[in-house]
Amino acid sequence: MATPAEGFERLLAILDQMEIPYYVGGSVASSAHGIPRTTMDLDLVADLSSEQIDEFSSLLQPDFYADATMMREALARGRSFNLIHYTSAYKFDVFPPRRDEYSRCEFARRKFTAVRSLGPNPIECAVATAEDTILRKLEWYRAGGETSERQWNDLRGVLKVSGAQLDRSYLHEWARYLKVDDLLDRLLAE
Repeated sequence: MATPAEGFERLLAILDQMEIPYYVGGSVASSAHGIPRTTMDLDLVADLSSEQIDEFSSLLQPDFYADATMMREALARGRSFNLIHYTSAYKFDVFPPRRDEYSRCEFARRKFTAVRSLGPNPIECAVATAEDTILRKLEWYRAGGETSERQWNDLRGVLKVSGAQLDRSYLHEWARYLKVDDLLDRLLAE
């Protein structure tokens, strides 16, 4: 059975071939900046246009479940779609970039770093910064009713590992914009 890393490397090769800008977010990003943990999927923000969907879907075949119609409908609604790597059964959630001021800034700040949570060898890819990972995790935590211990532990892990290097003024500025400043204050006070 293939590893999730093999599926991810194949997906990255296609994104690079098509020159589609992207970055990794979610739990894989928090693992890169904090304390690693196992996750059943990888969240990826990709600036994929509707004109690129047919080629993208075709290039993913036969390694992935990749339904072009589903992708087109999801992107038209501004929603994510799933890709499933057949031989590893690993799921990739592909999100379109949001078009607000913060999201544009977040996308521009992405950095290439080594992801180590998908297999024995690190994979170099674009990842959301530690600050942006915290801000998005705070959004998810709030949207989930502020009950997910897993999300909060991811946040603690990023703070523990990357805390000394964090741009706190950037965090406070965008936390106010995203209306999660109270959660950021709580996290930093722990």
